[in-house]
Amino acid sequence: MKLSDWISLICLLIALVILWRFRQIVLLLFAAVVIAIALNSLVRYLMNRLGVSRSQAVGLTAGIVLLGLGLFTVLVLPLFINQFEQLLLLIPQGFNRLRTWGIDTLNSPPQWLPDQFTSAEIPQFSDLIQQFVNLGTEVFGNFFSFFSGSLTILLQILLLLVITMMLLSNPLAYRRLLLRLFPSWYRRRADEILTKCETALMSWLGGVSMSSLFVATVSFLGLLALRVPFPFANAVLAGVFNFIPNIGPTLSAVFPIIVALSQSFGSAIAVIVLYVLIQNLESYWFSPMMMQQQVSLLPAATLTGQIFFATFLGPVGLILALPLTVVCKTWIEEAWIIDVLEKGKPEANLPPLTPPMPPEDSGEAPDQAQPIADKADTP
Repeated sequence: MKLSDWISLICLLIALVILWRFRQIVLLLFAAVVIAIALNSLVRYLMNRLGVSRSQAVGLTAGIVLLGLGLFTVLVLPLFINQFEQLLLLIPQGFNRLRTWGIDTLNSPPQWLPDQFTSAEIPQFSDLIQQFVNLGTEVFGNFFSFFSGSLTILLQILLLLVITMMLLSNPLAYRRLLLRLFPSWYRRRADEILTKCETALMSWLGGVSMSSLFVATVSFLGLLALRVPFPFANAVLAGVFNFIPNIGPTLSAVFPIIVALSQSFGSAIAVIVLYVLIQNLESYWFSPMMMQQQVSLLPAATLTGQIFFATFLGPVGLILALPLTVVCKTWIEEAWIIDVLEKGKPEANLPPLTPPMPPEDSGEAPDQAQPIADKADTP
């Protein structure tokens, strides 16, 4: 390696160390970029539709966002807080019913249960609850410590809004500043990759928003039909947790199941069946029909990205895991696979997704068939 290559490598390592030290700020900047990209589509629409300048379109967009937040605060938030507080009060009743059912089962086990299960020493229910609490404290300890200070949250939200408005006011200048970090010979290609990242993020954001609205609506109607208490709060939780794939839908089902346990076990089983049906409808019917342009990510890649970003970046990394995975996927495909490995030839030398079909039997004798070598030489 030349001296310039070594210097470039050392500068890259120093930059990665600095980014790691300030990773929380980098995540905040990334969240501001995602929000700015979403709002920028509305700004462009207002500029093209109303024929106004960009500053006026940004002001109209800010007014629309503030109006939406105000309506949400006045109409939706009080009802959600009220129902969520009452929902938390019902959780101990659900655990008590589960505890009572466990004690009754141990005292009079069913006849079909094998003898080795009834004679074996079964841990006390209180010990299991204590182990569950310790596990939950260990897993979510960083989460609660991160959100413990209300002043810190307020300052972070304020900083996020300010950075978003700054990016939205003149995105081209910030984009050019980012492109200057790349070598001059690669800036045009980097600009193309950034455009593809923006398209992928918009596709993901639109798709997951429609999916969350669908999940929240169907959850509300289903819980209302099952007469489960506080359907609105549970539906809002289902829609919000839907932004976190794989883990989110499972977490959203915990609260309604526990609340249904306070009524009866049949109601809890009905809620489980309802949420399984909702997730299957969303995965196999709604998403293919309504989100055909959504960025495609393999399930294993999505789960790996969640585990990776949650492990190294904490709770905020888990929340932003999917957009981070989308951006990383785009850059790896374009900058590494296409530009380096395939030299600008995508899908080169890749095997087909389905194995080739065997040739049909033509009915000719084997000695009359043309050899493969002769076929290859035939023009």
